[in-house]
Amino acid sequence: MSSMQEQYNHKALEPEVQQFWEQNRTFEVTEDPDREKYYCLSMFPYPSGVLHMGHVRNYTIGDVIARFQRMQGKNVLQPMGWDAFGLPAENAAIKNNTAPAAWTYKNIDYMRTQLKSMGLGIDWSREIATCKPEYYRWEQWFFTQLYEKGLVYRKKSIVNWDPVDQTVLANEQVIDGRGWRSGALIEQREIDQWFLKITAYADELLEEIGKMPGWPQQVRTMQENWIGRSEGVELEFGLAGSESKLTVFTTRPDTLMGVTYVAVAAQHPVALKAAKSNPDLATFIEECKQVKVAEADMATMEKKGMATGEMAVHPVTGDTVPVMVANFVLMSYGSGAVMAVPAHDQRDWEFARVYDLPIRQVIAPADDQGVDLEQAAFTQKGVLVESGEFTGLTSENAFNAIANWLSKNGKGRRRVNFRLRDWGVSRQRYWGCPIPIIYCDDCGAVPVPEQDLPVVLPEDVTFDETGGSPIKKMPAFYQTTCPCCGKPATRETDTFDTFFESSWYYARYTCPNHDAGMLDTNAANYWLPVDQYIGGIEHAILHLLYSRFFHKLMRDNGLVESDEPFNNLLTQGMVLADTFYREKASGGQEWFPPNAVSVERDEKGRVFGAALLADGQPVIPGGVTKMSKSKNNGVDPQEMIERYGADTLRLFSMFAAPPDQSMEWSDSGVEGAQRFLRRLWKQVFEHTSSGAVGALDIASLSDTQKALRRKVYQTLQKVGDDMARRHTFNTAVAANMELLNEIARVADNSAGGRAVQQEALEMVVLMLAPVTPHITHVLWQALGHADAIVDAEWPPVDEAALVQNTLELIVQVNGKVRGKVQVSASAADEEIQVAALANENVQKFLEGVTVRKVIVVKGRLVNIVAN
Repeated sequence: MSSMQEQYNHKALEPEVQQFWEQNRTFEVTEDPDREKYYCLSMFPYPSGVLHMGHVRNYTIGDVIARFQRMQGKNVLQPMGWDAFGLPAENAAIKNNTAPAAWTYKNIDYMRTQLKSMGLGIDWSREIATCKPEYYRWEQWFFTQLYEKGLVYRKKSIVNWDPVDQTVLANEQVIDGRGWRSGALIEQREIDQWFLKITAYADELLEEIGKMPGWPQQVRTMQENWIGRSEGVELEFGLAGSESKLTVFTTRPDTLMGVTYVAVAAQHPVALKAAKSNPDLATFIEECKQVKVAEADMATMEKKGMATGEMAVHPVTGDTVPVMVANFVLMSYGSGAVMAVPAHDQRDWEFARVYDLPIRQVIAPADDQGVDLEQAAFTQKGVLVESGEFTGLTSENAFNAIANWLSKNGKGRRRVNFRLRDWGVSRQRYWGCPIPIIYCDDCGAVPVPEQDLPVVLPEDVTFDETGGSPIKKMPAFYQTTCPCCGKPATRETDTFDTFFESSWYYARYTCPNHDAGMLDTNAANYWLPVDQYIGGIEHAILHLLYSRFFHKLMRDNGLVESDEPFNNLLTQGMVLADTFYREKASGGQEWFPPNAVSVERDEKGRVFGAALLADGQPVIPGGVTKMSKSKNNGVDPQEMIERYGADTLRLFSMFAAPPDQSMEWSDSGVEGAQRFLRRLWKQVFEHTSSGAVGALDIASLSDTQKALRRKVYQTLQKVGDDMARRHTFNTAVAANMELLNEIARVADNSAGGRAVQQEALEMVVLMLAPVTPHITHVLWQALGHADAIVDAEWPPVDEAALVQNTLELIVQVNGKVRGKVQVSASAADEEIQVAALANENVQKFLEGVTVRKVIVVKGRLVNIVAN
């Protein structure tokens, strides 16, 4: 046996183990066609400067999975890098009077140290930072390839403008009408933008969702809804007195005969033309630039509008209906015009009621029940009424009939529409990847030639008081020559949306040092797709959809062979903590960290009674919420690692809740996790201090020793399933805690007892190795193993040990427990009955009565019926 210190000291132990991994390059991997690969990836962090507990939980989950798969003998890749571009770096640079690059690189260095202190099994030789030219040169190259294929285009577009961050946001980045990062109210502006044709892949993106069983249903549903495929009819309303037409799309052509007005977006050409001679309309259009763009808001916000003075001509009846500007119609969706049927659409009904527009019923319930259009629109399908030649048709039949009529008369056509819009990738900020386009007065927009890539972003910059992008004021950057004609030209000064970088980083990890192309196809096709991806559900639409899109683009460019980037997705829950505050005299609340407050808690750890600061001042419990700076309820992971150790923090994070559910922080829970590790250490120390252990002789084991072995392998069987299939690490940890209690309970210093105890402790150490890698590294050696546990295989289940030779059965008399009997596992019912009736305590309750019946419930109990 190896010698070990009597006391568990994480401060001495953990750095030594981490140094062992680093010196032996334990987690560096290469492609090996003879071994099954396993690519485990957690979403890479933004280098904000410090890790938070959400990072700790996310990366521990990934590390547990990676280490477990390594123990299965697989060739495991677990890389790490930095999502390094983005607005926070610019804001920090302005605040601290430094350059974003310097701030970013400093943060990366510190956060790398933090991640290493967690004991993560990462291949650091593959580290990438998306702000490095050697990384983003390839996305610039890829952009030019997509440009040549017609999958990139530039156009003027109504965009979501964030007035605080001074940049354009994608629809997905607008939450409840506000910028996803700044929280500012979004404005609508028209500017030139570069777009990727994600809509060209809408059908495939939607179809493949059905082939992704390893993704949570919630995420798949969110993507399905965002892509939003709908079948309908595109039709045209003429404009009275003009050759112009208004094109609209509807999924309910059965309601066409009930149209009483057409609504257009504030930026629609018809609206803008009318506003030139109508000052009131021009003012209203300006107000609409502040409109909320989230669909949930569109449904609930106050409906506002104004007549344009134009009249639209109904394609079937020839009747005219007014054209209204409405704040609920967006130019960025469809044609920016909708046909309004107030009787059968609630939004249209609300607008019509406000502006006294006609409400004409053309659909009646199939069961002849009445409809009260004074109360609400009737939105269900039914039978057509007051619809000319289509009257009497069901909604389903009318769909085809009206679609066919419109097509035959050249006024419409069937069409599949998508809610998904092309991805606007231009951002008017500095700290991002430069878009590789040159503008020439003669040649137009010209992609930067491959030999001139990368277009390097200047890093030594300063920001002036205007807060705009420095490169827009740097002639040395934007003045250039046209690669086609050689004349003076101007370089694009917009940068890519930072989701551009995060849409393909997982692939670059497979060949981070490859300088002959975007990807080394052999390496990429060996490792991809990612076997297990871990990250927050907040990325369900943005990052995950864009990554799927990018993967298909790379596939169609011959860079990868697979169709999807991630086989399995685990969305981890949030980390929650108590909040405490007091009202400030000046208004608002002052929030206090939980560790600064003394409180009483019930047996479930919930706060009750008074909450006091150290000075005795009372504060108000604010409930349990997500850890955040605003509520001051975060916990510094580095402080926890220094105080308790990385293994304790990892163990608590895995034990506190299943990984896909929210985890509530608990100081007492962390202390409990460390007590368990100390107890494990103590049991191994006491065992190894008692001398050498002989070989295990299974044939000579006692029933008690066999029972402990059975418990060991039952636990191994469960933990293996928890780790591999269910990812319920909390129950895996709990099972080991229970097993350790059982090992301590069975105090047996005989040769056979010590041999069983040796095996049992080895199993606990192996099962905990993915969760607590530092302490198990030392304990494994202390138990007599020369090889490092990180290279050990997951132990097989000894099926023979699971076989139970004897059973302990409860004996009841008239339903009440009166004794227990030991019987052979193969005993017949008759033998069991005899043993039960012969039990000394049972016989006391059978005196003076007649046994009427003996019921044997196999493996559980015997019930004697007597009176």
